[in-house]
Amino acid sequence: MKVILDIKDAKAPFVMELLQSFSFVKAKPLSPYKAKVLEDVKEAVEEMKLIKAGKLRARNAEDLFNEL
Repeated sequence: MKVILDIKDAKAPFVMELLQSFSFVKAKPLSPYKAKVLEDVKEAVEEMKLIKAGKLRARNAEDLFNEL
């Protein structure tokens, strides 16, 4: 199982030390870039779920390309 934790910077060293003290846990921090990419993907998935449920209107692909 993989778990992502959002920990305050001041408490991160303590939590990392605690997690690494367990032989059955592999813990490594994400880079800020990877954390941002992961958050963006999560938001995109949530947005797609809302669009499929009819709670959010999809954008035109041309508008999306123009935004890029």
